[in-house]
Amino acid sequence: MGLSRQRFTREFKITAVRRLQQGETVAVVARALEVNPGLLHRWREEYQQGPKKAFPGSGRRGIEPDRVAQLERKIGQQALEIDFLKGCLQSIEEQRPLQARQPQPPSTRKSKNGEGEGSR
Repeated sequence: MGLSRQRFTREFKITAVRRLQQGETVAVVARALEVNPGLLHRWREEYQQGPKKAFPGSGRRGIEPDRVAQLERKIGQQALEIDFLKGCLQSIEEQRPLQARQPQPPSTRKSKNGEGEGSR
């Protein structure tokens, strides 16, 4: 049987943090609210970093809009690069059959002893 995870509202978390700010100890607040003391420490840290941004909702924190815009620009740039490289590859593939049909010039390579092939 799996344990379900408790979810706390933003108001509940703010109330807990305010009790800590008023001087109650973490142990007392944790016992009174029946939460893990480590959770209270985490809530207090998050609230101190920015009260208005703290506890935005359930689940994972949302990505900042600036970060989203940055990632979208990066995706766009990479899409352009991929299109460019696909074009280059297509051009190379089109050149291959043309090069295969052209006769190759005779080899001008000399033998190991420095003489031509037919000089013996």
